[in-house]
Amino acid sequence: MKRIGIFYGSSTGTCEELAGMIADRLGVDKCDVHSADRLSADLVARYDVLLLGTSTWGDGELQDDWYDGIRVLNSSDLTGKDVALFGCGDSESYADTFCDAMGLLYEGLKGSGCHFIGGGVSADGYMFSSSVAVVDGNFVGLALDEVNESDRTPQRIDDWIATLRPLLD
Repeated sequence: MKRIGIFYGSSTGTCEELAGMIADRLGVDKCDVHSADRLSADLVARYDVLLLGTSTWGDGELQDDWYDGIRVLNSSDLTGKDVALFGCGDSESYADTFCDAMGLLYEGLKGSGCHFIGGGVSADGYMFSSSVAVVDGNFVGLALDEVNESDRTPQRIDDWIATLRPLLD
């Protein structure tokens, strides 16, 4: 299996918890799960696959740790690395910016040389009105709503991981 590093940006702990759930289901050791504020080029170089998670804040903004984190990623050599994105948001209170930060990570890394995996998650079944994380009717990664749809989170994570597994060997 390829070496996987999970990086999350979390202000309230929700995205951190989701990163832990994903790590458990993938069998990723806790020492390979990192806060985005600890990102460094050396740390990025350790991994073949980067799973990047963020919550969405304010009016569709990145979680604070990702502002420096995205600069670190863009200054690192991501050529040949697989990158999968996951994000959390509130589809009811922020229906017009649901998981926008995940879309911002995607946009920020498009020219980095990385290879995106884990996208193509259908937006069907989600309750929101707009998201920059949706391209051609699909999310660019795994979108989760722990505020309104936490009962769907385990299945959504399992379905997403099932699409990733064949790419991680």
